[in-house]
Amino acid sequence: MATLLHIDSSVLPGAASASRAVTEAFRKTWQEQHPTGTVIYRDLAVDPVPHITADSHTAGFADPATHTPEQAAAFAARLELIEELERADAVVIGAPMYNFTIPSTLKAWLDNVALIGRTGGENPSAKGTPVTVVASRGGAYGPGTPRESYEFVQNYLTALLGDALGLEVDFIVPEMTMAPHSPALAEFIPHFEASRERALQDAEAKAKTLAERFAA
Repeated sequence: MATLLHIDSSVLPGAASASRAVTEAFRKTWQEQHPTGTVIYRDLAVDPVPHITADSHTAGFADPATHTPEQAAAFAARLELIEELERADAVVIGAPMYNFTIPSTLKAWLDNVALIGRTGGENPSAKGTPVTVVASRGGAYGPGTPRESYEFVQNYLTALLGDALGLEVDFIVPEMTMAPHSPALAEFIPHFEASRERALQDAEAKAKTLAERFAA
């Protein structure tokens, strides 16, 4: 049975969140293809994971036999997240842009799962796992736009997930999500609506393609 790891990080609930709507479309299509499969779900806004501490960081590079009680407890929580990533056949991540980068809750999850010598390094333990990132954003930051140089979501996640962890990274980018909420962006509402519809369609198509790859 195939396993999907589903991560959301938007502070907005349900349909109010552009990224959640798209990750949910992905998950729904995946489950239609794998009705008896497993979905591991983490809502980092509702239930944030611990930020990296000195104990959880140093424990990752020390012999477990030498761990202090504090290191052992901190690393156990970190190991749970790492093992979820390693068990996954595919991953979908909601990564809205906040102040030009990812939410701090998602950064905390990434800091926990990135461990040189295990998930990172010469032989990453989850190497090749397909990851679909829904990188929603309030404006437009693509090539040729005035704010292209402020795009730190796709660049960062490509470097970390793809280059450092060896995952197969793909992006779905709903943009201009602030257009319906900001009078100054009202003229871009048609752009937002088209982008949202395209993102939902892309999520369903991507989920179906990946689900078929892992068909029993």
